[in-house]
Amino acid sequence: MAVVSISSSKAVLRNLRQSISMLRHAQETSTGVARALHTSKSGAEQKLSFRGQLYESTQRRLEKERQEQDRFAKERGDAGAGRAAATLFAIFGSSILFYWIGTWKPAEVSPLSTLPLASAKPPRHDTSQTNLQAAWVDIVEIVGEEHVSTEEPDLQYHSGSDWSSYTTKEHEKPFLIVSPSTTEEVSKIVKICHERLIPVTGYSGGTSLEGHFSATRGGICMEFSRMDQILKLHKEDLDVIVQPAVGWELLNEELGKEGLFFPPDPGPGAEIGGMVGTGCSGTNAYRYGTMRDWVLSLTVVLADGTIVKTRQRPRKSSAGYDLTRMFIGSEGTLGLVTEATLKITVKPKNESVAVASFNTVREAALCVAKVVEEGIPIAAVEILDDVSMRCINESGSTSRTWKEVPTLFFKFSGTASAVKEQIGLVEKLAKTKGSNSFDFAENVDEASELWSARKEALWSVLAKRRDENDHVWTTDVAVPISRLPDIIEETKEDMSSSGLLAGIVGHVGDGNFHAILLFNEKERKTAEDVVHRMVKRAVEMEGTVTGEHGVGLIKRDYLAHETSESTVDAMRKLKQAFDPLCILNCDKIVRVQEPKAGEVQPW
Repeated sequence: MAVVSISSSKAVLRNLRQSISMLRHAQETSTGVARALHTSKSGAEQKLSFRGQLYESTQRRLEKERQEQDRFAKERGDAGAGRAAATLFAIFGSSILFYWIGTWKPAEVSPLSTLPLASAKPPRHDTSQTNLQAAWVDIVEIVGEEHVSTEEPDLQYHSGSDWSSYTTKEHEKPFLIVSPSTTEEVSKIVKICHERLIPVTGYSGGTSLEGHFSATRGGICMEFSRMDQILKLHKEDLDVIVQPAVGWELLNEELGKEGLFFPPDPGPGAEIGGMVGTGCSGTNAYRYGTMRDWVLSLTVVLADGTIVKTRQRPRKSSAGYDLTRMFIGSEGTLGLVTEATLKITVKPKNESVAVASFNTVREAALCVAKVVEEGIPIAAVEILDDVSMRCINESGSTSRTWKEVPTLFFKFSGTASAVKEQIGLVEKLAKTKGSNSFDFAENVDEASELWSARKEALWSVLAKRRDENDHVWTTDVAVPISRLPDIIEETKEDMSSSGLLAGIVGHVGDGNFHAILLFNEKERKTAEDVVHRMVKRAVEMEGTVTGEHGVGLIKRDYLAHETSESTVDAMRKLKQAFDPLCILNCDKIVRVQEPKAGEVQPW
């Protein structure tokens, strides 16, 4: 188009030049004639004079036309040159624009196998009221208005708990609580949140202890209370399929009717979804292992609403990546568990309990190490220090009064003769390590009575709160069994010198123990320091910062010390791969953005 315009302008200019040349030639001719006529004589002079006037008039008209033609030619030339310049500029500018557009490329995927925190982009969520209210409308259409709550008491209840070691901040609560009833409903809700960039926090039993379900980014709480069914029992295959809100206690009641049981037994009120999320264990871990050993398969809703099933029901499989174990202990940061296929086992025909008391907590720990070393197949062994035993007595939560000294609780199972043999062996070992009393149950009722003290430890300490401003900090670590006496003794001394009401309990058969501390806001720093030293001690003894409670918010900055920075960076990369928008339980296990000044305690 630009070329045609320039050619047309040149043709016009040529025609104008030819016209001007012809006019000039006519002007020269008329001027010559006028001069000749002007020199003529008398009578003919008037006639020639008239003709001369005519030629002069013609000359003036031609001159005027010549000037008009010159002006017109100049204007057309200037306009043509301007158009040509504009066209050239447009072509040049367009070329630059198209070149720039041509350089656009999708952001290159990082070639690194890890994601360092410094390279992580902070999450971009949309928790504006208009966006959340629009989501409310969409979610109500899925589950019904009666299963969506924005009531303040509900929001507070689903933000934290009195027994958690994390104190929830005022703004850390969800906008709404939604209770789906099926995997498909969970998927639809998550899709809405994914499209609208709304954070989602999963919630089942709410018994976790490290701030796992605090809604640090607001958003929506996915509460699974309506998904509480035992879907199918395969008695002949020794497995059961359950929904996430099934409690382990209820499950064992039902399984017990068939002579079966599910071994993991964390705190009362724990549900399967949370147990999977934290990778919990409990008092039976020494004999039966942890949650990771009892989950066959999971149905999981991913961050974009995709539904995946990790595997089938066989007891073993080498088919691809072990996604089942990857989701166990992920605390709802990689996906939301909506079904679990669990292994179960035959309930022991005979069980019994024995209680041994010691003068010091080190003697008790040495006894545990010796029992493990000798390979005595006890079902469980628990420790409670003198402070814990005193709190149990003062709370009146059990039917008997206990010696307020470090105490070991042993559980035995198997045939009647095997249980009797185990009790005899443990009694002898306990005496060699300083035991000053050893009581064992004669029947089932006595066994329940003796074991009840262990389950009441946390609630007994909670009962000692001075007022509503007191908090309880419950945390755990685990070390190789040979280092158990050292860490328990050193931690006990540290807790005693702190001035806090603090006790030790734990599943010491696998080197795992818990600390329970009572404190108010003035004592918070003291409590933090005690826990910090306990965790550091465990890491230095080649142990772990959390044996079974999970990471949550409290333990995330300790992970790099237990493993390495690159290991945590690999975890962050995994989080990014499964949840690139970081909408699932954001901030738990690994940080997704740099901490503020003073947030991380120096190691």
